Amino acid sequence: MTTSIHPLAITMWDFSWIERRWDGAGFEDWDMALEQLKARGYDAVRIDAFPHLLSRDKEREWLLLPVWYANDWGSPYKLRVRLFPALTDFIAKCREKRIKVGLSSWFREDSDNVRMGLDTPQSMAKCWIDTLRLIDEAGLLDAILYVDLCNEFPGDFWAPYFRNDPPWMTWSCWHTDRAMAYMRQAIDLVRGAYPQLPYCFSFDGDNTGHYREKDLSFFDLAEHHIWMTKLNRQQFYNEVGKAKDGRFTEEAYHLLSDHALDVYEGKKEYWQSLLVKGVQTLAADARVAGLPLATTECWGITDYKDFPMLPWGWVKDLCELGVQTACETGQWALTATSNFAAPQFCGMWRDVSWHQRMTDMIHRAPLPEALKTSPLYNTMQWHT
Repeated sequence: MTTSIHPLAITMWDFSWIERRWDGAGFEDWDMALEQLKARGYDAVRIDAFPHLLSRDKEREWLLLPVWYANDWGSPYKLRVRLFPALTDFIAKCREKRIKVGLSSWFREDSDNVRMGLDTPQSMAKCWIDTLRLIDEAGLLDAILYVDLCNEFPGDFWAPYFRNDPPWMTWSCWHTDRAMAYMRQAIDLVRGAYPQLPYCFSFDGDNTGHYREKDLSFFDLAEHHIWMTKLNRQQFYNEVGKAKDGRFTEEAYHLLSDHALDVYEGKKEYWQSLLVKGVQTLAADARVAGLPLATTECWGITDYKDFPMLPWGWVKDLCELGVQTACETGQWALTATSNFAAPQFCGMWRDVSWHQRMTDMIHRAPLPEALKTSPLYNTMQWHT
């Protein structure tokens, strides 16, 4: 493809962009965070737009409940947020700095659990149309890179409103008839209101073969999250040891502290080859589906933070391998360096030269052929 644009380096700032604004939390100064992002070579961020709450009442101050206590995405405790005009203010700052914004939602739980009203594709579409209208009225639609209607659909953490058929099919089970119909109808409705934007639902997991089997022509891109630790039925986590009270707990982090590095070093070549094969398989499956890839959560370990006996070196090595492999496939239009490229992860964020090497590698990669027919090609560029 002969073009003047290149793949974009993107990072995930999820719901942290507005939740982590207390002193020392990383996002108390948006200008500083965005300047640091640019200095590291990134072109875009993916954030939670909280569409269900903005659609219900844009003026309201919402009480958000924590999704977890152990991880450093978002707030570990309940907090109050006012989303408007915060969302448009943040997008405006991104636009000033020539940073594109990917919109998504983890559908955070509030004290009224408003998200449970999204059980139909019509209600999902309405909340996004209402939110995009706010952005459009602020004159900021040209800053939007794409819209992911739901993070890792239909995982029950983020889509508890959706009941699959059969009901036990949640994480990575987007390929059922019911889930496909929900996604298609929701996207068709939002696209009818804002046809110039690219749309998708994001997925995770290693069952990427469904890209070959299902008709995803109503998607404009595939936003897929992939980690070595979750490949081969979460083999790495199984060998590290599973916490009795779940993966998103302090017990799980203590198991990581005790065993993760030893498990990795014990058969490093195997874990690296597992990642390479997983990335190459995803690229091949997306190519058959005719979709350019975007990945904003990725490569090495899924859950990590600055914590005793959790060094960042091996994590960065795996992430570099993931970036390199993705770039070599030529199937990625939007590539992340990890899901820790954010100010609150000090051990990862402060290594400026590492980020610059990764983002330079991303910028030099070939563009996917499928980008030719996707509106993503247009939104990746600045026209003013």
